[in-house]
Amino acid sequence: MDANKEIDTRGLNCPLPILKAKKALADMASGEVLKVVATDPGSVRDFQAFARQTGNELLEQSSGNDEYVHFLRRR
Repeated sequence: MDANKEIDTRGLNCPLPILKAKKALADMASGEVLKVVATDPGSVRDFQAFARQTGNELLEQSSGNDEYVHFLRRR
């Protein structure tokens, strides 16, 4: 999936990946897509909750090689 912006939160634990994503999304235009790469397994649930609470759309989540990739569309 193509993203307008990507942030690397590898090695960071909750809530830092969410906080960095929130900051990145604030600088993006509505409809743009953010890719977040994380190593925290809890980030899967965290980003699902974040999308519900903020109204941003969680487009896709995947995992492999101890990494978790999240795609969010800015509302």
